Amino acid sequence: MWQWFLKGGALMWPILLCSIASAALIMDRLYYFYRSRPKVTNIDARIRNLLKQQKYEEALQLCEATPGYIAHILGIAIRIRAKAKEDKERLLAKSATRLIRAAEKNVGFLAIIANIAPLLGLTGTVTGMINCFMKIQHLQGSANVAALAGGVWEALITTAFGLFVAIPTMAFHHYFEIKINNMLENIKDIIAEALEDAPAIA
Repeated sequence: MWQWFLKGGALMWPILLCSIASAALIMDRLYYFYRSRPKVTNIDARIRNLLKQQKYEEALQLCEATPGYIAHILGIAIRIRAKAKEDKERLLAKSATRLIRAAEKNVGFLAIIANIAPLLGLTGTVTGMINCFMKIQHLQGSANVAALAGGVWEALITTAFGLFVAIPTMAFHHYFEIKINNMLENIKDIIAEALEDAPAIA
């Protein structure tokens, strides 16, 4: 594999950098979403049950002790329960925006890498083919088929490596977008329910 990498030429190095950056960003987002997922079963229902019993402090302590965006949003709703509905909407919307921005952090760079990597590979292939045909011209067309084939497959290596980087990067980019959209819908539902239940937690 390393020999193939070296045969690909100078543009293999930026492709390698793209792969390292992609792997780092993917691991970062996987860890983020792992931490964001609810760690307690039916945390939403448990908190609402405490609120119905007017155990606000106990519900707030449960929110603070439970990682994840669901408990975070509900904790904010409990803290601001005495405010007017318009203020609650504004504060909860701000909190939701911060959560979504945190979830979206660096996800856009995955799309950039997924677009750049194959272009780098294609550029490497084009320059490799140019060099190959320049050698043929220099030899005045006396190059044999084996030499020509060797030059062609070496030129194609960069495109192959570019695609190897781009395909999983784009797949994870779409996966994270789906996770963010689901998170956004869940947050909207939580906020709507918190505002509807405002009299119960006021």
